[in-house]
Amino acid sequence: MAGGEPKTVGVAGDGSLPLPWLRAPLDQALRLKRSHALLVHADQDVGQTELALTLAQARLCEHVERAPCGQCAACRQVHRRTHPDLRIVVPEVLRVRFDWLVEDDPLHRANAKPSREIKIEQVREAIEWTQRSASSARGRVLLIFPAEAIHAASANALLKTLEEPPGNLRIVMAGGDPQRLLPTLRSRVQRLRMAVPDSAQALAWLSTQGAAPASRALAVCSGGPLAALALHEAGLDDATLDQLPAAVARGDAQALLGKPLPLVIDLLQRVAHDAMARAAGGAAQYFDGATVPAGATLSALARWQRELLRTARHDDHPWNAPLLVEALVTNGARCWSSAAAPAHQPSTHWLHSPG
Repeated sequence: MAGGEPKTVGVAGDGSLPLPWLRAPLDQALRLKRSHALLVHADQDVGQTELALTLAQARLCEHVERAPCGQCAACRQVHRRTHPDLRIVVPEVLRVRFDWLVEDDPLHRANAKPSREIKIEQVREAIEWTQRSASSARGRVLLIFPAEAIHAASANALLKTLEEPPGNLRIVMAGGDPQRLLPTLRSRVQRLRMAVPDSAQALAWLSTQGAAPASRALAVCSGGPLAALALHEAGLDDATLDQLPAAVARGDAQALLGKPLPLVIDLLQRVAHDAMARAAGGAAQYFDGATVPAGATLSALARWQRELLRTARHDDHPWNAPLLVEALVTNGARCWSSAAAPAHQPSTHWLHSPG
């Protein structure tokens, strides 16, 4: 499930971390003093990006003995993303989402859809930047995320820099499953796996963000507090989530209309998973099992799940979102109806927006 986006860059001036559970992995990363290339990864978004940014801040901080201090000129420059020795490489779509654009950025003028991949031109420009002299003795930090957005050509262009980093260069990548990276890239980085924070810490943090109660949201998100916060910000509270499986079984899409399409599709996939688990005699994983209606057939649920997977692969398509959500929920409801399981579910290809 899509998680939250980094609101701050690194440690603040008061010394606070952007996320409270980053202390242990940050300390662990800082102990890897000989690691010139590090991959921070987790099964879901638990703050890999925030940790990578905080680690870059620590590498550039002027106070080595208490880095990152959050108060020195270097830390303040990292916060503003203006440090001359910090280079951040992300896909165009994330630069738009994080509002990391400047007035003369070509993306301000381009009409093309922002890319989800890290382009080879971006990597080549970053490599050229690494050849320049650092502005301080602390060296330079090249930050790349998400790592899985590096396609084959970009990865191949990066290999030599990973093998022989110029000067005092540190490369930090953040991402999900390392197996999604090319083996040649994966073998050249040291890995640091982040764990999901314990539920008490996650719920306490969610409460500080105004998202309480959030125990159901946290369960739906497999313990990921950033994803749980995204549900709250989309207007999906615990009461709504508890009612969602029954609403889908009735064909009622009202609670999902107007929500981000990737989030809706992900939620429906989780409803389908728990319904399949119940149909097979197992336990629900995301929702309270008592709220997942019985009576759906495995074959119909499997067809619906395949439809959701196909749609998820094209969630950036110019869909007519309300009609698509209604169609997906209607097809899900058929799994519980006596007339479910037609040989072919209705296609949704006609639901794209015109133009």
